[in-house]
Amino acid sequence: MTDRVLLVDDDRAVREALGQTLELAGHRPILAGSFIEAKDHISADFAGIVVSDIRMPGKDGFALLDHARKVDPDLPVILLTGEGDVPTAVRGMAGGAFDFLEKPCGPSDFLAVVGKALKTRALILENRALKREIRRGDAASRMLVGSSAISEQMREAARRAARTSAEVLISGPPGAGTAKMAEVVHLLSAAAMRPFQKLSAAAATPETLAALFGRAEGGSIFLDEVAALPPAAQFALLDLIDSHPGTRVIAGTYRDLAREAAEGRFNPDLFYKLDVMRVRIPALTERPEDIPVLFRHYVSIACEQSDLPMPEITPEVIADLMAQDWPGNSRALMNAAMRFAMGLGETHEDAEAPGLAGQMARVERSLLIEALVRQGGNATEAAAALKLPRKTFYDKLARHGIRAEDYRG
Repeated sequence: MTDRVLLVDDDRAVREALGQTLELAGHRPILAGSFIEAKDHISADFAGIVVSDIRMPGKDGFALLDHARKVDPDLPVILLTGEGDVPTAVRGMAGGAFDFLEKPCGPSDFLAVVGKALKTRALILENRALKREIRRGDAASRMLVGSSAISEQMREAARRAARTSAEVLISGPPGAGTAKMAEVVHLLSAAAMRPFQKLSAAAATPETLAALFGRAEGGSIFLDEVAALPPAAQFALLDLIDSHPGTRVIAGTYRDLAREAAEGRFNPDLFYKLDVMRVRIPALTERPEDIPVLFRHYVSIACEQSDLPMPEITPEVIADLMAQDWPGNSRALMNAAMRFAMGLGETHEDAEAPGLAGQMARVERSLLIEALVRQGGNATEAAAALKLPRKTFYDKLARHGIRAEDYRG
């Protein structure tokens, strides 16, 4: 319950009298005699308000108001003054004070302003909590897993695209998850309760597209690898988009669609129709710090689906994962997680074996990462463990695109 009142006044008698008034009214006062005593009670999640005298030794009430506004611009601050002059009142309100009271003020007037401020604060904190819950629980947070800055940019891009009804073009390498991103955009949009239909563009015909638009009326259609859409289907799609303005088309591609259009392999008019909102999904190599997070997430899902116990994911397993290039991106990492969850132990991609040089490079990369994992990201200690000069160690890190800070605990 929001009923805390931080009461700041250097006059002890006034402070205690007002504090008693607050207690009798059912509030919980915190009494302070100066800026120094009060400032540590002020925080962005302080479940209450501030009532402060203006004239105090040292830093005055205006200084406390400024401090409160910096910590939380929405924290109500009521200023008290014994002078009652208009310039002081104007300065206080211009500085962001919630209200202004002249001393001495009657209990009823005092409690009325305090009550109003407390209700305002309660609404502010309730709205913040609701927004946090929505942000934590929205489709972007649930489905686009990752702790890196790039992952957060992806989530924000999905939210931006969802706020419009325009067509969306999602680009990303094979296996990056364009279909999942399309579903996230749909679920975050105003059409979330309407149908979400998917189709491989290579298999599309004018007839299948027409049927798809009929099923997805008012919702979203995802066309996977739209660059593979046959020419006849491209012309049909143009007409269908124009004739179904309430249905959004989300297209996924791993090819450069602008180049495909410029070189005559894709209808330019359709390209411009689809290329309104852009969302890019980077390869795993661009966000290596997400690999352990995603792997744990996928293992957890696999165990839950198959009713299996969660296996231990050791630093050695993580080092092995980080040593790989993952050309198959999230899809390949998910497959590796499924194998691991089933106790197969194999976390490598199913790819053609590299030559001798490639195998040696992979081993070296794995050893470098394992050393960093064991030393908690401390490059100096990792270099010493491998008996390498620091410069040589850093040169090898640079050659393999490894950042020591990614392995700090």
